[in-house]
Amino acid sequence: MAELKNVEVRVGDAHDWPFVEDLGKRSVASSRGRDAPDALLRVGYERLLDLVATQSHVLLVAEERERAVGFLILLDALPDEVSLQPQGFIAYMAVEPEFSGRGVGGALLAAAEDEARRRGLPYISLMVTEENEPARGLYERRGYRTERRLLCKRL
Repeated sequence: MAELKNVEVRVGDAHDWPFVEDLGKRSVASSRGRDAPDALLRVGYERLLDLVATQSHVLLVAEERERAVGFLILLDALPDEVSLQPQGFIAYMAVEPEFSGRGVGGALLAAAEDEARRRGLPYISLMVTEENEPARGLYERRGYRTERRLLCKRL
């Protein structure tokens, strides 16, 4: 697939939340990690959006020819839980499936990094499941490195 030439990223507003809710619910299975029914994953996503609403954040929306094709939610007041250093934290990012692998995720990451720099944040971090190889590859190509691992065991 060719990289999109006309992708623009803008700061989202209240009108974008229906898109964020819909695409997030459709894409949440890629964050699965553990055996969980899709219905529970969607409830977890709704809880994440409720949490985001109570935090300082910026919503970034990627558009191609004025059609929303992806989004990223950046929390800007959530310090690192171990070092307590300030950071930007990518709470969630999703791209419409037909636009996957075409530069939308990279454009959203670049915009989030620029926004974090503007806000004086020295780090940006995120979590990704081991199984989400396309996303992990994108993050690694953009210079993200594993700092910690969450280990789980089914009982």
